[in-house]
Amino acid sequence: MRDRSTIRVAAVQLASGDNLAANLRGCLRMIDRAAQLRPALIVLPEFCNHVSWYEDRAHSYRVSVALNSGFLRAIAGKAREHQAHIVINCTVQRDEGVATGTSLLYGPDGELLTASDKQLLMGHEHNFLQRAQAPGAVTTTEIGRIGLYTGTDGLVCETTRSLALRGAQLLCNSLSSAARCDNELHIPVRAAENRVFVIAANKVGPLVPRALLSAVSQATGTPEHFLLGAGNSQIVAPDGTVLARANASDEQVIWADIDPRQAVDKRRLDSTDLFRSRRPDLYAPLAQQVAPAPYPCAPEVLAATASLAGGAWLPTIEEALREAAAADVTMLVLPELAVVGTSVTNVTAAAQRCDAALEFLVRATRELGSDIGVVTTIVRDTVKGIRHTAVYVANGQLVGYQDQLHPCARHPWATPDHRIKTVDLPWGRVALIVGDDALYPETFRLAALAGAQVAAVSFHAQEAWELQNGLLERSAENRLCLVAATRPTPVGNSLITTLPRDFTLMTPWTERTFDGELSSPIVRRSARTGLLTAPIHPLHAVNKQLSGATDLLQSRPWALAGALALPHDTGS
Repeated sequence: MRDRSTIRVAAVQLASGDNLAANLRGCLRMIDRAAQLRPALIVLPEFCNHVSWYEDRAHSYRVSVALNSGFLRAIAGKAREHQAHIVINCTVQRDEGVATGTSLLYGPDGELLTASDKQLLMGHEHNFLQRAQAPGAVTTTEIGRIGLYTGTDGLVCETTRSLALRGAQLLCNSLSSAARCDNELHIPVRAAENRVFVIAANKVGPLVPRALLSAVSQATGTPEHFLLGAGNSQIVAPDGTVLARANASDEQVIWADIDPRQAVDKRRLDSTDLFRSRRPDLYAPLAQQVAPAPYPCAPEVLAATASLAGGAWLPTIEEALREAAAADVTMLVLPELAVVGTSVTNVTAAAQRCDAALEFLVRATRELGSDIGVVTTIVRDTVKGIRHTAVYVANGQLVGYQDQLHPCARHPWATPDHRIKTVDLPWGRVALIVGDDALYPETFRLAALAGAQVAAVSFHAQEAWELQNGLLERSAENRLCLVAATRPTPVGNSLITTLPRDFTLMTPWTERTFDGELSSPIVRRSARTGLLTAPIHPLHAVNKQLSGATDLLQSRPWALAGALALPHDTGS
């Protein structure tokens, strides 16, 4: 018997085509199958009424369903029959000729509790659907506070962050995706970064009408098996742990018993509350239409991280710096507080030691006679308070710096800064990410909006998701190259990501064929100690165009993201 504080949730993985009656039968059949598990919540995929493939706008409207249609009345009837909450996504008829991609939540009495329209449309969807005109609602139910998001809404941070900030505990994600990056990166990270449960239901089977599968494959140059739903529906806990996961090809029901109250606590291991420590005063650009100023950048440079251990590191740092310079490395990133260790007890002594270390780095880069730049963080004692600061040192000078933006329990002595800066270098624009600032999706979004092509992350990882998929997701959703250095930890080690040149769908690709990795970066991970070197491609970061009319920055739902610039709703 389940504890009374827990509920059972289920995700339904199914196939649907271009026959509405057959699709409805499939939905009802799979709901009945899920109901055998007696869940309180059942989530179905995106576009359950009709695959997202239309002859024209009139056709898309004809195959959409009205809110009072027999299709949706049948779904409501199943919610009532099984005494369960049901989430289903369909294209829904609105005003005459206007359709939306909409997730609908039905209560156990069969009543429609909320309808939430898709905010980020994908490519051809702009030709047929109207994007959301208002933020999705957070609905209070007997099983918890529920928010809905759809498909490509999960490729960017704004939609889910807004829902979580307004108190959502359960995020229900309906997808119709062939991309593996959804399953490996975006879905689990949306749970971990917001400390909420995510119940994600994806499609299997053709994502275009089956009769057109071969023709579409030939016309687009996409292998047929990449025109199929990628499956892998999953249920993810607030710490990023995958509680249940479906396979990649079969209709399936997955389930997990969860306690929604766990999504109220936003504290990480060191007791930092990841929502109360946010900086809404810095986030105004996230709710504005911002076009990054272009900055010239190189096609390729060599980057490195040094995985060092211990406390008094100056001799080891000098050795790593010389080794990197000999390898023609352009930028070397060291872990945070490389010369004093992660635990600073005597701030005055640490600041003095860091002053000496900064002088050492200035002298060492001058004496090397190369253009290598080195990044780490230091303690600074300033007239405005003690700062935790990332520095970029090259050619015998301090080229740029960034103070930590977010307060954290690990470094209670650090006074947060009030703006994000970038460092403009001959080979590209770099954002310096300081310590636990790497935990916040807003940090990387601000960097991308400031025109950065590369983020140098000097931090100390504490939780598995940060290295497993968190930083990779930041690289993917912002199209940023990352050079991230941490001390060796039980949860992982330093990594470098770069971006494939071939990215925009339905355009000629020369270096690869579509392999199911839509936005995933190319990753190199370091051994426990030593130097990791890998090429990064700042020029590839300039292209944010995912598909026609869908740009990861310019198409983000900024007009609906006002909650990001406001203190969050505790929901308590």
